[in-house]
Amino acid sequence: MSQAKTLTQPELRRVLDFVATRKHAARNRAMLLITHLAGLRVGEVAALLVSDVLDADGKIRNEIRLDAEQTKGNHARVVFCSEKLQKELVKYLAQYKPSNHNQKLFYTQKRVRTGFNANTLTQHFHHLYRKVGIEGASSHSGRRSFITNLASQGVSVRVLMALAGHRNIATTQAYIDTNDNQLRAAVELA
Repeated sequence: MSQAKTLTQPELRRVLDFVATRKHAARNRAMLLITHLAGLRVGEVAALLVSDVLDADGKIRNEIRLDAEQTKGNHARVVFCSEKLQKELVKYLAQYKPSNHNQKLFYTQKRVRTGFNANTLTQHFHHLYRKVGIEGASSHSGRRSFITNLASQGVSVRVLMALAGHRNIATTQAYIDTNDNQLRAAVELA
């Protein structure tokens, strides 16, 4: 099985433009961007509760603490939220206005309180990318794009490993795509 496609900025823009024209645009935009801006796995996104991202004062946290049962491999970890992601979550929650902070962050039409599970969210992303016409993209594309984009900006693989919640550096290295622009820039350094 091949790896999920990493998205270019124009491809991500196409997906976001499409999402903006559809029902549940704020929710879908926030779910998509949390994978692209924080590198969360689809199962981690599906497991998020409102209380994971909002503090007691109703402000967006700059760190999301994932419990072991929310992660792959049952290892608790901290996810750092950029200012850009925090702003996206503020917009989403301003529209969503959840009444109970112990409910899922991302609702579904049929199950507002229990929201998506990993499987239904995987299918949701698959259909979204397919409708936009991006071949090879999947629910893992945001995570791979997050890691690849940071690597192309010179972020150390050890830092990437920590951000991704990987326990083995080889796993992180497998996520990093290269492209012709990166290769051209690299040879110019010589």
